[in-house]
Amino acid sequence: MKNLITLCSLICLIGLQFTVTAQEITTISGTSTALITNTQKEDVLERHPIYDYNALDISATDSIPDFDTKQQPLKITGTIYKSDGVTPAQGVILYIEQADENGDFDLREKNNKRYAHHRGWVKTDVNGRYTFYTFIPGNDRRYNQLSQLFPTIKEPSQPAYDLASFYFDNDPMLTKLCRKRISKKGDSTRILKPIKKDNLLIVEKNIVLISNTVASK
Repeated sequence: MKNLITLCSLICLIGLQFTVTAQEITTISGTSTALITNTQKEDVLERHPIYDYNALDISATDSIPDFDTKQQPLKITGTIYKSDGVTPAQGVILYIEQADENGDFDLREKNNKRYAHHRGWVKTDVNGRYTFYTFIPGNDRRYNQLSQLFPTIKEPSQPAYDLASFYFDNDPMLTKLCRKRISKKGDSTRILKPIKKDNLLIVEKNIVLISNTVASK
């Protein structure tokens, strides 16, 4: 029993601390690739992948690549609020990246910059609403890794910041000990509880902005 508790603690610790940053390059808006300086190239290669999007294409709804071919397609939707928890926050970018169904990150490369293939961006509408169509990622059992989504927020005129990863309530690796640790931190709302409707899993995930940190509800 003692060994089992130790193993569960290790799994939870790894799952809570693990994070992945994978990036892709995009042409700097309004600038010819041939005119980009070496410094600009370095900035593009090193910057957070949330910035790697075309502002003209981003909207309140996005689909993670291949979501419609997966066994557990997921619709995650919700409202992002300002710090008062009441006023919808318009124009906030939410970025998500994740592993595939096997728990592996499908890392690709473009212009010497690596990025996670399964990722997407949304920008909240006038009502603060957003919607992602994605799928439930798998567990990486080689590293005792929980199934999770890795979100990042970009408020207007503010630098981007990562949110605590989202877990799934039916994940067999999300043990009672893990849940207890999460609850003690006041982060229990990061555990998503999708409901199946027809062939689609659906979950509501709201976020409250608080001075470059967030609280979920």
